[in-house]
Amino acid sequence: MEFTHFDENGNARMVDVSQKAVTHREATATGSIQVSPEIFDAIRGKKVKKGDVLTVAQVAGIMGCKKTSELIPMCHVLMLTNAKVTFTMDEEAHAIHAFCTVKTDGKTGVEMEALTGVSTALLTVYDMCKAIDRRMVIRDIHLVTKSGGKSGDFHF
Repeated sequence: MEFTHFDENGNARMVDVSQKAVTHREATATGSIQVSPEIFDAIRGKKVKKGDVLTVAQVAGIMGCKKTSELIPMCHVLMLTNAKVTFTMDEEAHAIHAFCTVKTDGKTGVEMEALTGVSTALLTVYDMCKAIDRRMVIRDIHLVTKSGGKSGDFHF
């Protein structure tokens, strides 16, 4: 397997996608944050002093998608056609699961944008709730699905 972000001399480089075809590309990533029962109830009841945690985290996740190329050095700037962040709340585990789906019509995929969106959303939950309890754990951030492009579809 060849690492595409290095040239023949081992220097870092952005991959040249100028000759690639424009295709519809979509990726979904997920991750979760384990919180205390107190935080879980405060989020669910919209009682966190900083505001509606999941709404703010949703906006932050979308913003993270849009800023990916500024955070990950070799990522291309992409014109996203859609970015969506959703959450499910697992009462038994006191966990919040985040999902981020990103779409574009372009020459390179949106996996990093989906992963950045999930990460940003979960970090925002942490930031908004840390005054209550800092013992939150962000875990299992990973790509779930990806479609489009030369490498085809991926399903975790």
